[in-house]
Amino acid sequence: MKEPLSAEALQELIAGYVLYDLTPEESELLEGLMANNPAIATEVARMQQALEVSYEVAELAPPAHLQEAILAASTAPEPSVVTLSKPVPLMRPARRFPAWGAVAAATIVALGISNGVLWRSLQTTRQQLDQAEAVILALQPTDSQVSGNVTVAVNPENLAATLTAENLPPLPSGKVYVLWTVLEPDAPFTTDAKNAILTQTFTVDARGQSSEQLVMPAAYRSTELAAIAITVEDASAPQRHQSKPILIRKL
Repeated sequence: MKEPLSAEALQELIAGYVLYDLTPEESELLEGLMANNPAIATEVARMQQALEVSYEVAELAPPAHLQEAILAASTAPEPSVVTLSKPVPLMRPARRFPAWGAVAAATIVALGISNGVLWRSLQTTRQQLDQAEAVILALQPTDSQVSGNVTVAVNPENLAATLTAENLPPLPSGKVYVLWTVLEPDAPFTTDAKNAILTQTFTVDARGQSSEQLVMPAAYRSTELAAIAITVEDASAPQRHQSKPILIRKL
């Protein structure tokens, strides 16, 4: 059984696929991953669109000091060719992508593309790849009259999480939704009277949607973790935990 790809290796495959820099075997591997994981296919499409947009950006002259460096590099003598006695393997991921990165960096400077745009794109890519590896927890309504869907995607390594709510009823002023981490009785953690830890408060927009970035408490890793749940509480004192769960996921 093959070991799963790391986030870094998957990121390199996506970059190479978008730039047509993969071997047939690597392309086949990534296409298989895309077929089984819609999140990866979505990320490839987003990166392809970002690349197309980058070529539509109006050309800007680089700063004077960078322009001089580019001109100097273009007029520098080419290194002599060294003949090797053995053929060089075509697939060298550890070296090929840094080399591609240098070429891409020079191209970006020449086109005058903002480093800020590139940085944000990279951060978005990493975040989405992390989500692809996250544990997705879907909470279930405790009553048939409760509408809406809530999922919590948790990165098991650093406990970073994303709460996504859809079609939840907007609350009146002074009320908030609260996500709780619920433990078994007598678990060795500080909890309230209902064995719960307040994890996140949130509201939804007029369409019943919300997306919150949070960090799960250390107790989430405990073998005595019982559930995660959502209640409706007073915004002024959500820690009082006066309501019963409207959504819950037992663990």
